[in-house]
Amino acid sequence: MCRLTLTGFGALEALSPEPCNPFSANRRGISIGEGGGLFLLAPDPAEIELAGLGESSDAHHVSAPDPQGAGALAAMRAALDDAGLSPDRVGYLNLHGTATSLNDSMEATAVAALFPDGIACSSTKALTGHTLGAAGAVEAAFLWLALSSGWNPDGRLPPHVWDGVADPSLPRLEFATAGHRLGPKAALSNSFAFGGSNCCLALRRAKV
Repeated sequence: MCRLTLTGFGALEALSPEPCNPFSANRRGISIGEGGGLFLLAPDPAEIELAGLGESSDAHHVSAPDPQGAGALAAMRAALDDAGLSPDRVGYLNLHGTATSLNDSMEATAVAALFPDGIACSSTKALTGHTLGAAGAVEAAFLWLALSSGWNPDGRLPPHVWDGVADPSLPRLEFATAGHRLGPKAALSNSFAFGGSNCCLALRRAKV
């Protein structure tokens, strides 16, 4: 584990002394993780495709997100537009979900605005930690696994791992449990970074 990274997030008072607890009233910050993901993108037919990509840069603050989630919402909408999808054709959202107070608040606000009727969602950072620059690829792998008929024929979704104590100050989200299934729908994954850089990926089963 890189001590520079740990020291930097420690200086921001953003590190949790225990495993991170995204969207909980008891959340205390992030857990740093190490990992990586690799995808080979090709024009050839495949079971699963990268259907859309959305990016935005709200430049709100060097280390704090826009509290209203405007940049996050713009990135999600751009991904849907790029994929030609409406919100009701999405069955799962992998949340950025760092378990910091500001990030969880703005993301919950953005998700509730885009999916007012709810969407199955989870933060997988309680399972992997925040792998920083690798987080987008690692969490895209969770989408791929959810969509893969070979690896996951039942379409099981990664559950939201937390203590179950909802933060009453946040919009209510529909967190995935072990019983959630994706069905014949697309999936999104959010990744947000310092400086207001926001990205959302849309994956779906290809029509081959």
